[in-house]
Amino acid sequence: MSLQIALAATATLISLGFTATVLERWLDRHKPQDMAWTVALLLFSLGAGSMWLGASIGWSAGPFRAFYIFGAVLNVPVLALGTVYLMVSRLWADRITFVAVVACAFGAGIVLIAPTTGGFIADELPRGSEVFGVGPRITAALASSVGALVVVGGSAWSAIRLFRAGGASAAKGGAGNVLIALGAITLSFGGLLNSVVDEMTGFSISLVIGIALIFAGALMATSASYVPADA
Repeated sequence: MSLQIALAATATLISLGFTATVLERWLDRHKPQDMAWTVALLLFSLGAGSMWLGASIGWSAGPFRAFYIFGAVLNVPVLALGTVYLMVSRLWADRITFVAVVACAFGAGIVLIAPTTGGFIADELPRGSEVFGVGPRITAALASSVGALVVVGGSAWSAIRLFRAGGASAAKGGAGNVLIALGAITLSFGGLLNSVVDEMTGFSISLVIGIALIFAGALMATSASYVPADA
C-alpha cells in the first residue's frame, strides 16, 4: 500500500510540475497547442491526485468518481486537441475544440450524476464495471479511444511529415510527436501492467511514465513543429 501511495504521489507532483512548465511556455508563446497540453497535464494531475487520495484514505465513491472523470473521460480528449492544433488550420481546430469541450462536459456530467452499482474495497482500485452502469463506461471508452486515436495517429502523421522535411528543427519536432504518441499509448494501455503487478500499482506506474513522455514530447514538438496557417 505504501508503494501505491508513493507512486500516485509521484505522478501527481510530476504532472503538476509539468503543468507549470507548459503553462509558462504558453504565457511566452500563446500557442493554442501549449494551452491544450497545459489543461491536459492539469487533468492528469487531478486524476493522479484522485488516485493518491483513494490510495491514502481508502477507495469510496468520491475519489473514484473524480479519478474516473479526470483519468478516464477528460484527459485524453483534451490532450488530443494539442495534436489537432498541429494538424489543421486554426479555424478548424477552434471548431473541433468547441465540439470536444461540449462533449467532454456532457461526458463528465454523466459520470458525476451516475449512481454507483457496487461496493468498494478500501485498498483496491475498482474497475468501472464494478462500480458504474453502462452509461459512464461507454462514455469513458469513447473518450479514451477517440482521443488516443487522434493523438497516436496525428502525432505519427506529423512526425512523418517533419522527418521527411529534413533539418535538425524538423527532426526535433518529429521526435516530440513520437514521444507524445508513446505517452498516450502508455496511458491507454496502463492496465496491461495488471498482469505483472496489482491494479493500483500498475496504473500509478503507467501514469508516471506516460506523463513524463507526453511532457517531453510537448516541449520538443511546440519548439519546432510545423503548424498549418489559418484557413
